[in-house]
Amino acid sequence: MKASAKKVSGRSLANGLGLFSIGLGLAELLAPKTLARSLGMEGQERLLQAYGLRELGVGLGILAATEPAPWIKGRIVGDLLDLGTLAVQLKPGSPHRGRLALALGMVAGVTSLDVYC
Repeated sequence: MKASAKKVSGRSLANGLGLFSIGLGLAELLAPKTLARSLGMEGQERLLQAYGLRELGVGLGILAATEPAPWIKGRIVGDLLDLGTLAVQLKPGSPHRGRLALALGMVAGVTSLDVYC
């Protein structure tokens, strides 16, 4: 009985992560200028849109798959890419350091959920 409850719980978490991916992907696709401006990434709007497409694909894959584990692994790879992209932006004296640090912390937190899932 415990294994069954754990599987349902894991699936629920996976579905939540899938929905999160879709929401984030839509934000990156529809508001790349706003996101780029808030993180000091002006000129990288196309990159943010590409990341948005990745998020949408992974999110839809998680929700559609019978077994979401490969898609969750895809989220983890994407999280590592996001962490690297944000870390590169952390330049001394940047007026966006606070927001970047917050974004890094948020991505790290979601990454931990992905790994747990």
